[in-house]
Amino acid sequence: MSDALIESLTAAVGARPDDLPLRQHLAELLVAAGRPAEAVGHAAHILARNPGDAAARQIMAAALGPGPAPGAPPAPSPSPAGVDWEALEGEFRGIVPPRFVTGGADRAFDVERAGVTLADVGGMQDVKERLELSFLGPLRNPGLRGLYGKSLRGGLLLYGPPGCGKTFLARAVAGEAGAAFLSLSVVDVLAMWVGSSERNLHDLFAAARAHAPCVLFLDEIDALGHKRSQLSSSGLRTLVNQLLTELDGIDGGNDGVFVLAATNAPWDVDAALRRPGRLDRTVLVLPPDEPARAAVLEYHLRDRPIAGVDLGRLAAATDTYSGADLAHVCETAAEYAMRDSLATGEVRMITQDDLAAAVREVRPSTGAWFATARTVAVFGNQGGEYDDLAAYLKQRKLL
Repeated sequence: MSDALIESLTAAVGARPDDLPLRQHLAELLVAAGRPAEAVGHAAHILARNPGDAAARQIMAAALGPGPAPGAPPAPSPSPAGVDWEALEGEFRGIVPPRFVTGGADRAFDVERAGVTLADVGGMQDVKERLELSFLGPLRNPGLRGLYGKSLRGGLLLYGPPGCGKTFLARAVAGEAGAAFLSLSVVDVLAMWVGSSERNLHDLFAAARAHAPCVLFLDEIDALGHKRSQLSSSGLRTLVNQLLTELDGIDGGNDGVFVLAATNAPWDVDAALRRPGRLDRTVLVLPPDEPARAAVLEYHLRDRPIAGVDLGRLAAATDTYSGADLAHVCETAAEYAMRDSLATGEVRMITQDDLAAAVREVRPSTGAWFATARTVAVFGNQGGEYDDLAAYLKQRKLL
């Protein structure tokens, strides 16, 4: 095998690092040339982008086995099922994002390390205090946790209007705790084959248990755990049953796994999911208050050219706007300034007038949600589970 050819391909890969076929060809040549250590790095890069790549797995297995003599054709690769993927994850931690694959299946989940903390979350003081009491405090104080017999398992259901930061809050909890973070939505679970959806759900919880302490975020929990009495599909009812089983954690296996679930429609979530030991705590995540709105606006304007902007006035004019609405306001104002710059050929700054015009154009998206929530607070609050929602609506004179 020509070293010159390998060096040329190495330079080409350096110039085009995202060209996976080129990188795979280089890795194959390195294995054949008796340079398995170099081949491992390239195979790992491919698997980080495409965990199900069978050719990359074969290259990895061949490189980790007894390498062929220089110039000899590559030996038949052992089965990927014989590779110790957990050992590889430890070897490449910090270089390749961690993966967890169960049962030799192609199913893999990204295990993240969140780069944000609760300090990055504007407002939501009540929510932060509840999270501190139920998970963060016990995690930081193992002595007190043992004294009071407080486990790290449990779940919290976040509900409220869309676009108010429930997903961002979940990432911030993981970052605050220094815990792993796994996120799942309904599209990651549902499959067309009988039993596949249940297995996907089980694999996710297995990955979370393997990386404890871990914050497991279940988005759109009303789709995964809809009221079984309203489901006509037996497959979806079975999926809800599987979710209940995983939340219970056989033999206490969920210790160190904190489940955060989010929904815009908690009234559609199966009641069994909200029993003690499961998602037994419920927190209302409301649109940001005025100081939080100012912080959100400042965040979305920080890298844009602005001049003469009064964040306080903007925050006062955007009552009931969600975080997503505020981001849209900033985007719209930037479009106004860019439109004028294109028309005149002179770049100008984003001004207060641009943002005021954007506020007039972008209306708050939370109105429809509160209209539905008002009906629930009046007619569906027999057990007091929506008392916090009713109190907020009364304060806003919407009830």
